[in-house]
Amino acid sequence: MKQEHIDASKAIQKRTGKTFYLATRFLPERVRHATHVLYAFFRIADEVVDDAGGVPPETQRARLEALRAQALGERPPDDSVLEAFQELRAEYGIADEEINAFIDAMATDIETDRYETYADLESYMRGSAASVGVMMTAIMEPDDEETALPHAIKLGEAFQLTNFLRDVREDVLERDRIYIPRETLREHGVDPARIERLEFSDSFAAAMAAELQRTEELYREGVAGIRYLPEDCQIPVLLAAVLYAEHHTVIRAQGYDVLSQKPSLSTSRKLWCLAKTRWHWHWNRNPEAVFQRVSAVPSGEPDHRGTEHGDTIPTQ
Repeated sequence: MKQEHIDASKAIQKRTGKTFYLATRFLPERVRHATHVLYAFFRIADEVVDDAGGVPPETQRARLEALRAQALGERPPDDSVLEAFQELRAEYGIADEEINAFIDAMATDIETDRYETYADLESYMRGSAASVGVMMTAIMEPDDEETALPHAIKLGEAFQLTNFLRDVREDVLERDRIYIPRETLREHGVDPARIERLEFSDSFAAAMAAELQRTEELYREGVAGIRYLPEDCQIPVLLAAVLYAEHHTVIRAQGYDVLSQKPSLSTSRKLWCLAKTRWHWHWNRNPEAVFQRVSAVPSGEPDHRGTEHGDTIPTQ
């Protein structure tokens, strides 16, 4: 891949995905450059439907189909990122079905703005999140890819669910979308119309708590597979998991009210997560043990270590 194409991709990731960009910086160069390109490709496709700004649905679909054709090598690329992606796809043998699944998921966002069940949402995430995990695993080239893949898929889904829960306010205001399944809302007595009006309630807090728990189980399953990645990729992926999950601490600190204010991580908080993750990694190269020690995700088991468990985290 040409350096200018890598630089263009890197600029997109740095601008639009600051949390993941921080973790990407710790990847070895052989994976880092490919990650910049992958992320930029994902973002370009995502922005077709997320930043449509009144663009007619048929125009959005046409743009996605043009991206699909270029990504699959059926049409010459008209963008430096797409040119780099074509080279990356050929080098790492990224399957057409993963590209198609991702583009199909982006197309779903044109017409679908609510999900009845978690199974429906999971089906959407097969393209929007699982395919991302599959492609990321391909460029890392683990020795036992078959064993690593199911965990990578779970971790990709966990990242996306965290984004959905963090971005409820933004999705309602800017895109008229709600990704919390209706079945969860019904179970906790939440009127979707109140979410549309950004009206917080105790029942909404209960629904958020339930979805956080679902997401955290995916983190546990995903992190369990980091050990199957190449050694030089393990701590960057672990760091990404710690950073994304840290949003859960902020959500809980806000009393689950993501309707009044979007939860966000300050630079100091991100750097603190980085520092403590690297410090614990220095002493223990077990990804699950370090994640349990430093992340916002509870272990799922009673904690008998008293006040020694966890670390003081800056509030800003």
